[in-house]
Amino acid sequence: MTTSRPPRDADLTAAFAARQELGPDYDAAFIESVVDRVEQTIDARMGTQVPARPERDHHAAKAERGASIAVLCISLVAAIPLTAIGVANAGLPGLVLSWGGIVMINLAYALRFLRG
Repeated sequence: MTTSRPPRDADLTAAFAARQELGPDYDAAFIESVVDRVEQTIDARMGTQVPARPERDHHAAKAERGASIAVLCISLVAAIPLTAIGVANAGLPGLVLSWGGIVMINLAYALRFLRG
């Protein structure tokens, strides 16, 4: 039982044969033409282009920027008394602990979107 190749396979075989005859100088043009044909085939099968992602709402982006600035300011204001308390009670370990906590809170806030 033999299966015949579709006409597209014959076109692809002919394109590869032409590429071999043209040599390495035309590799970039050959690759672009193959990629264009593949994209056209995919678009035809999908029926339409995939819609682009909608732009973020301007007000939402502005509110997020405001929230980020608020977290930054609160962290800096809280750092002053936490540093004083940590150094007065525990010295260098207290300083490291208080600033480590501040850094961790800011990192958690900055990476909140990566959790999915």
